[in-house]
Amino acid sequence: MSKPQVTVSYEPFQEIVVMEKNHFCSPEELARFASIIAGGKLAGLYWVEGVVFLYFPVSASTAVVAKELLEKRKVYWSYLGYAVMPKFVPVIETKEKMIVPVVDISSDLVLKGVALWIKQQI
Repeated sequence: MSKPQVTVSYEPFQEIVVMEKNHFCSPEELARFASIIAGGKLAGLYWVEGVVFLYFPVSASTAVVAKELLEKRKVYWSYLGYAVMPKFVPVIETKEKMIVPVVDISSDLVLKGVALWIKQQI
């Protein structure tokens, strides 16, 4: 049996540009926001390094954004919402009984960098 002739490489993003950011007073407020903007669909949040957040990337469907992504490994987020949450919990339930899942994504080095940047903003 022959081996596949493929090269695999890892080239993480070099830069994430956040165009708008909002610090929520609590994880529950962020969860409420996530539920509302999702229009009743299941929405989730990310947790890393004591912060919980959600983001909306700008689509790479335009030539300019695709060029930035491919040539500079630079991505744009149109929005970043975050709150302090020292300990990971898998679900946040709001007072309105909205249930929002939270994913511990601490193993992602790029999002770990985002979390450290968020901490500097607070």
